[in-house]
Amino acid sequence: MNVSGAVSQSESVLGEQRVSWRNVLAYGAPGIGAGYMYLLIGLFVMKFSTDVLLIAPAAMGLIFSASRIWDAISDPLAGYLSDRTKSRLGRRRSWLLASIVPITGTFIMVFAPPQSFEGGWLTAWMAVAIIGFYSAMTVFFVPHLSLGAELSASYHERSRLFGIRHAFFTLGSILSLASFYLLILAEQQGPAAVRALALDLALLCAAVMAALILFAVFRLKERPEYSGRVNENPFHAFADVWRNPHARLLILVTFVENVGSAAIGVLTLYVAQYVVGAPQLAPVFILCYMIPSTLSVPMWLPLARRFGKIRLWMFSMLLTGVSFGSMFALPFMDSLLVKSVYISIAAAFAGLAAGCGGTISPSVQGDVIDYDEYMTGERKEGSYFAAWNFVFKSATGVMLLLTGFVLQVSGFVPNQPQTMAVQVSMVTLYGLFPLVCYGIAAFLFRKFKLDERAYAEIRRELDGRGRSTA
Repeated sequence: MNVSGAVSQSESVLGEQRVSWRNVLAYGAPGIGAGYMYLLIGLFVMKFSTDVLLIAPAAMGLIFSASRIWDAISDPLAGYLSDRTKSRLGRRRSWLLASIVPITGTFIMVFAPPQSFEGGWLTAWMAVAIIGFYSAMTVFFVPHLSLGAELSASYHERSRLFGIRHAFFTLGSILSLASFYLLILAEQQGPAAVRALALDLALLCAAVMAALILFAVFRLKERPEYSGRVNENPFHAFADVWRNPHARLLILVTFVENVGSAAIGVLTLYVAQYVVGAPQLAPVFILCYMIPSTLSVPMWLPLARRFGKIRLWMFSMLLTGVSFGSMFALPFMDSLLVKSVYISIAAAFAGLAAGCGGTISPSVQGDVIDYDEYMTGERKEGSYFAAWNFVFKSATGVMLLLTGFVLQVSGFVPNQPQTMAVQVSMVTLYGLFPLVCYGIAAFLFRKFKLDERAYAEIRRELDGRGRSTA
């Protein structure tokens, strides 16, 4: 087979596969609300729980870990059931619509623990709220990612779709930085002020998220030819995922990568306050990460065409590892100015890498799903994204459990200056550990073989099957 010819043929149909800007925006729009929610939950709730609600760090680590254990059931279930769903709205949009009430309700619940609750009752409330929130987001995220893979079968158009989705998600995270700043200021007024402000922000965000999901549901359309093309046995569907060599490698890489990155989100506010010594600058440090992550998306799209999605994703892994690994030096610097400038520069490079990873990784996953169709004749995007989502959450749960216990064992005391041992423990989890993990992930990913030329051959065969059955 003429491989270069296959690539050319694949590119020649790009215009037919191109998704209109209105649909691209409709697909990406809910990412604004999701990015806002995830940043508040991922970066603020641990500190909110330990410093405002005075819940032990180890207990919060157990709660976050338990939410990931529950995902062992909820993620595959949501993925498989969405693959098999039949409704007037289609396989995916009906799940997006159903996610609105549980997402908004549990998100508000996280920031609305009753004032009378303390001790075990307060911990139990937070456990139900956090586990419920992540479960509700599974109902949204798995079908939403699956829908993105279905909107276009073009090798590079998928990068555009998921790149816009990543940009919107990061935009939501950037918008939430204003909330962080207000919450940090509220800490000076006491826990009651923080709780009141957090609840007001949660209510506003919940309303916006509901509106954005509704916009996506009623604007987008699904491909009816993909419906009903999945095995009735769920174990068979997930066995296919594991038998797919490309998916199997991605599962391993995703786990290693996210074990390394999990502590970064939860420890950012701790590092800003207890290592850098400037909690009020935490939104600035995060902004230094978020802005390059969003603005770099248009840069990565042409680079992916020139250098290939595979090599570009490997580069982003290495850049992420080096960027965060450099932060291990923070406790050994004396000047607040030097620390602040140093972490801002490192965060900017990490943000550049995140823009690449957020654009390329789900696009590659979509290609792997097409390989499954090539092998089995089925369309089970939900099962695949559920598998990757579960691996991501499992890795995060493992690391959050470790983070909570490391903070407690190292002698962490809330709202007090920390010893050098505590600071070194923080930056080890925040910097050195991600450096090692991202290095291993990049080394493993070099064995990935489903590049543009291989995909073009698969796409030509699938298109040929479609014409023969038309």
